[in-house]
Amino acid sequence: MARPIRARIDTAAFRHNYLLSKQHAPQSRAWCVVKANAYGHGLANCAEAVRDVVDGFALLDMAEAAWLRSEGFLQPVLLLEGGFDAAELHEAAKLNLAIVVHAMPQLDALEEAVLSQRLDVFLKINTGMNRLGFVPADVPKVLARLRACGNVRSLTLMTHFACADGLGIASQWACFTDCMAGSELPFSAANSAALLRFPETHGAWVRPGIMLYGGSPMPASQSAADLGVRPVMTLISELIGVQTLHAGEHVGYGATFTAEHEMRVGVVACGYADGYPRHAPTGTPILVDGVRTRTLGRVSMDMLAVDLTPVPNATIGSPVTLWGKGLPADEVATAAGTISYELFCALARRVLVTTTDNKNG
Repeated sequence: MARPIRARIDTAAFRHNYLLSKQHAPQSRAWCVVKANAYGHGLANCAEAVRDVVDGFALLDMAEAAWLRSEGFLQPVLLLEGGFDAAELHEAAKLNLAIVVHAMPQLDALEEAVLSQRLDVFLKINTGMNRLGFVPADVPKVLARLRACGNVRSLTLMTHFACADGLGIASQWACFTDCMAGSELPFSAANSAALLRFPETHGAWVRPGIMLYGGSPMPASQSAADLGVRPVMTLISELIGVQTLHAGEHVGYGATFTAEHEMRVGVVACGYADGYPRHAPTGTPILVDGVRTRTLGRVSMDMLAVDLTPVPNATIGSPVTLWGKGLPADEVATAAGTISYELFCALARRVLVTTTDNKNG
């Protein structure tokens, strides 16, 4: 019998979430952001779920872009960090990919390349995120060079917001609109949070990411369920051991949890080597037999402990939900001091991934 931990990917929920993102921006096309192996959910699982409705895919890795083309996906595909060398420009042309240009070396390479066909180019502008992109002062000369470049088929302006999920976008949006003034070019600016909060940012393309996977991109007061977003990944396992602690006894490495009274403790086949956050403290929510309870002590490499007080009939083999349907990943992430993005992306290769198509989900 295989170790019981597994991740179930609800492809119908992914499709629902993508279509929901489009409903919020009906005048825009929506990139389906599937970078990092679709946030750990499996590129193949997610791409197939939206094959007949998707406007385009956005990702980072050339190999993943090539896989989409090999599987017959003809929609636009955008490389969000552009090409990493001249060879990737040629591959992008061969595969008919769109590219982001965010730095002078990329622009130089694009001008110098002899490509099999012209490329759709997204010019990334740094409006305050201060990661990638040209500073506003350089945009006019960069734009002029791109307009004159024979390898450019179309131009779209692009930026990325730092605080769309919190403080807002006012200063970045003002900067971006200044940069766009007079260009008459299409633009792409809205991530999941901006898509939901700031309709003025929708532009020709929106870029939903975390909302596609069941996470809330909004402030903590608005859950994924409040937004109509459905969980896509449910991480499940089982109890593989049960212990009885007496008052004063401990559980786990470092003896960080001490029983105040006699209590039953379950041991779950899940640990940080599976992708569960090691820093999740005592009290992190978890479901046993569908009943909400809490983790106890430190997370081990392959196991973690749970309080069985609310589940007196639980025993070896009882089902456990680490996050997903019935227990939002955002809630687990908050308890562990992280974000749902990290939970999803950290899922280990040793975890068996299965798919469901829960149309009633």
